[in-house]
Amino acid sequence: MAKTIVVKQIGSPIRRPADQRATLVGLGLNKMNRTRELEDTPSVRGMVRKIPHLVEIIEEKG
Repeated sequence: MAKTIVVKQIGSPIRRPADQRATLVGLGLNKMNRTRELEDTPSVRGMVRKIPHLVEIIEEKG
């Protein structure tokens, strides 16, 4: 089984740069308090690291 992380959106993309908004959409998030279970890959980790003020990692599985 592949390792996964659960990511929750905690910040609003309003008044944020377009690339930060696009990163949220790339993670599958677009509304407050939504959660997504994503594969734990370097690219996903990089996206999360790019917007730490908008998302948080709730749990790591695997």
